[in-house]
Amino acid sequence: MGMPGGMEWILIALVILLLFGGKKIPELAKGLGSGIKNFKKAVKDDEETVTADKNEEIEKKADTSTETKKEENKTV
Repeated sequence: MGMPGGMEWILIALVILLLFGGKKIPELAKGLGSGIKNFKKAVKDDEETVTADKNEEIEKKADTSTETKKEENKTV
């Protein structure tokens, strides 16, 4: 079982055309494109959120480290 050849793709296209009709196919493609766009946007937003959270965590650690060093210098 390999990839479908040329005749198989034509048969698949004809079946889709018969099932959905010529007017529905552009609507389906538009909906699919919109779904992909929203998915990419959500992934990008999630990556930005994770990056922001990591930056906040690093800043907190840096602040804690700086405060600890200041306290050590005061006690000396």
